Amino acid sequence: MNAHEIDYQIYGEEMQYVEIELDPNEAVVAEAGSFMMMDSGIKMDTIFGDGSNQEKGILGKIFSAGKRVLTGESLFMTAFLNAGQGKKQISFASPYPGKILTIDLSEVQGKFICQKDAFLCAAQGVSIGIEFSKKLGRGLFGGEGFIMQKLEGDGLAFLHAGGTLAKKQLAAGEVLKVDTGCIVGFTQTVDYDIEFVGGIKNTIFGGEGLFFATLRGPGTVYIQSLPFSRLAGRVLAAIPRGGKDKGEGSVLGGLGDLLGGDNRF
Repeated sequence: MNAHEIDYQIYGEEMQYVEIELDPNEAVVAEAGSFMMMDSGIKMDTIFGDGSNQEKGILGKIFSAGKRVLTGESLFMTAFLNAGQGKKQISFASPYPGKILTIDLSEVQGKFICQKDAFLCAAQGVSIGIEFSKKLGRGLFGGEGFIMQKLEGDGLAFLHAGGTLAKKQLAAGEVLKVDTGCIVGFTQTVDYDIEFVGGIKNTIFGGEGLFFATLRGPGTVYIQSLPFSRLAGRVLAAIPRGGKDKGEGSVLGGLGDLLGGDNRF
């Protein structure tokens, strides 16, 4: 099915949200937890799969939902339909600091490959499926298993990138080496593989992981400066162990807290 033609506006700088304008009978699909606000007259409905195969009956719905399970997502998505009169607005928010990336699938030959956690929302009719890797190394060490997400169709899709977003246009044969978690997505013409960092010191003491991704052009690549896994790792490392904190780097530790007015005792 052809995707609905939706209008949109992105607001904010570091904690962005996208406001989508729906004409009567237009709809948008989104992952659970991304909804922010909407006008009265928009109907919310939980759908099986991504809504792209609803006209194909129960088998199409099951196939669509099954693809989402393989990417670790829920069987269900939420569709928001303008069931009223006139134009209505609905907004979806970023889950953590970063940028919202707009992909017009009609401008990338109808397909875009992305990290499974990057998808925010899309016009109804866009298919959210899986992209299998045919290379063993990519599957074992890529950080996303054998699977990445693919968005297919001719409508608009919105992705979220953590931190600052970088766009790289690769020429034919040009190679970009990237931390595996920093990839947001790339066009289907880009070849994606995994490469061993190499070197004993790099492997043991480098602190950057054993593998990085190699992206070979031609095509467009989007990179994020702050993957959620990196953010979560830093937060986890800062959690106090055994009820004691780290004193925010102070050599005085708990005594420094007392002197600084922290009376948590």
